[in-house]
Amino acid sequence: MVSTEKSSSQAIRARLGHPIIDSDGHTLEVTPTFLEYVKQIGGRKLADRFAKQFETSVIARSAWLQMSADERRDMWTSAGPWWAAPTINTLDRATAMLPRLLNQRMDELGIDFTVIYPSWRPGLMRFADEQDEEIRRVASRALNTYLMDVYGPCSDRMTPAAFIPMHTPEEAIEELEYAVDVLGMKVAVIAGLVRRPIPRLQREYPGLATAFHRIDTLGIDSDYDYDPFWQRCIDLKIAPAAHASRFEWEGQGSISNYVYNHIGAFATAGEALCKSLFMGGVTKRFPSLRVAFLEGGVAWACTLYANMIGHWEKRNGKAIRDLNPSNLDQDLLFQLIDQYGDKITRSKLEDVRKVFATPEPAPEELDDWIRCPMERAEEIKDLFVEPFYFGCEADDPTNAWAFNTKINPFGARLKVIFGSDIGHWDVPDMREVVAEAYELVEGGTMTEEDFRDFTFTNAVTFYGNMNPNFFKGTRVEAEAAKVLESQGRE
Repeated sequence: MVSTEKSSSQAIRARLGHPIIDSDGHTLEVTPTFLEYVKQIGGRKLADRFAKQFETSVIARSAWLQMSADERRDMWTSAGPWWAAPTINTLDRATAMLPRLLNQRMDELGIDFTVIYPSWRPGLMRFADEQDEEIRRVASRALNTYLMDVYGPCSDRMTPAAFIPMHTPEEAIEELEYAVDVLGMKVAVIAGLVRRPIPRLQREYPGLATAFHRIDTLGIDSDYDYDPFWQRCIDLKIAPAAHASRFEWEGQGSISNYVYNHIGAFATAGEALCKSLFMGGVTKRFPSLRVAFLEGGVAWACTLYANMIGHWEKRNGKAIRDLNPSNLDQDLLFQLIDQYGDKITRSKLEDVRKVFATPEPAPEELDDWIRCPMERAEEIKDLFVEPFYFGCEADDPTNAWAFNTKINPFGARLKVIFGSDIGHWDVPDMREVVAEAYELVEGGTMTEEDFRDFTFTNAVTFYGNMNPNFFKGTRVEAEAAKVLESQGRE
């Protein structure tokens, strides 16, 4: 099924002096095949339970489509994804489902190696309550076994990512160890956000506990200590990637427009997790850990990086004391009000005195950076830029922002990794993805060096710094080894 006509992406790849690594391809799982794996691993009874849960989940996801406009408003049911897979291009649809076909077409796509992520993640993340734990665990195990069975034979050109449920650190570690030690997987995608009940609602209004929830971002304010999981990632040489979206915040979007909800959905979730890991001190405690935030682009990360520096400079543990209300010279303040205030303000001077006579409350801990202590703002660059990678799709013109050392504080180059997103609705033609990404070079906003980092070098360091043997036996082994050797990793 490979076209005899060279694609534009293939032509670009032929001109480049480096391979292209796709760090975010997708598979469209064949549902009957996946359900068979659930039955094989969990048994018929559990498979039947899962099928019923699956049916309920599908109904829930499609409930918006069945509602009238008044019903949507009454329940405030957000518009979810619909018509989310390619259809007009049947070959591409089949390519996303069949690894052997993808393997045959890789050169045509202009891609040397791809990391494949499951599309079933959101379905499994819906099984998030304690009562669903058995189903969630079995389904995750079945999905990972299925992915390794079908993609494993094409390991020289692609590798699948294991889905790791993050409801508790223990559950996450158990599935990670099985995926790596038993299945031989070397990529993991984590559920970067976990829905949890609000304790008081669960305690006093149990009927509302399933309708309203909070989002656990695995770092700051989490119910659990996830440090053992991050350590286990390091031990097993796994660089985890998060692929979450704002759709986990139910009831917070448009009730009429999916595009409104989709725009920024991955960026919002990525930012929430990234802030949580950073402010929670994860990158401080685990300097060798590498984490990727996929499909949200990098613009949000550039803004977050700059904002963190600005906030630290004004509200770090020492600077915050400059804002202590006790510093205020009230006598001088009232004197200035009396001298320069308008007529009404001067007439209210005694009331103003009463306002300032009441001490302002303060939290137990004044330093919001206590979990991530730093002495200089420049330290944020090392703790943010080094461990974090950002998955960017080909059609995002803001990808170039990552490399703009004149704008990014301290001359930072954020680490973006190319993601094709093949298999999803935003890729109408798989053969054009690389060419679309290269348009930034042709337009002058990205250099050839930037493009090399975007499509090759950063992916090598993301996976290879955690696992120097990651690319052994693959089509890009020799080129990746040179990059790691130049950085002192062999």
